[in-house]
Amino acid sequence: MPQRKQKELFPAKVLTKEEISPGVFTLCTERTFDFIPGQVVAVALTADEEPRLYSIASGNNTGHIRILFDINPAGSLTPRLAQLNPGDELMMSEPFGRFLGTKDPAWWIATGTGVAPFISMSESGLIQNKKLIHGARTPKEFWFSEHFSSSLDDNYVRFATRETAPGIRSGRLTQWLKEQNNLPNNIKYYLCGNANMVVDVRDILVNKGIPYDNIIAEIYF
Repeated sequence: MPQRKQKELFPAKVLTKEEISPGVFTLCTERTFDFIPGQVVAVALTADEEPRLYSIASGNNTGHIRILFDINPAGSLTPRLAQLNPGDELMMSEPFGRFLGTKDPAWWIATGTGVAPFISMSESGLIQNKKLIHGARTPKEFWFSEHFSSSLDDNYVRFATRETAPGIRSGRLTQWLKEQNNLPNNIKYYLCGNANMVVDVRDILVNKGIPYDNIIAEIYF
């Protein structure tokens, strides 16, 4: 999840919680603030504990805010988030951040739960002229793949490093990017996921002539 300084927190009621895969959850809370697709919220269970940041993973035309998370067994927050039920309360900040979706053509590049802001962008109607490059370990770890497959069609490209399946390429997305000779240099590239992927992809893009200012990154820890 992205790291930022602490924000003021406000109570938010849990509306739904769903375990979409073993140890991976979506959690929806009531929406009390407007947001721009791509922004994050700080989340905690009490006002006096240090919050963690999560990209919003829902469209800005709905009445809820959804987050996507996987349980970190050693973590202080995610095991407790997974125990919440509808009607419970957590603490949440106003949305903030600069990883902002637009209507302009762009490539989205994500690993794992780093796909969350792109769920928000696509559900908010920012899907036109977009390409999503999504990396994971196994075919079961492409969260919201049905949504992206139907909305992006051939512009949804998946790479699995441990297993493969029909429609999914084998290997790392970084290797595929290295093999591309004509990457568009007049669009934005949004990178979201673990730090190693973000740094590697940024270096690959810069080495291929993509202007540094065209690369927008959100690192998950």
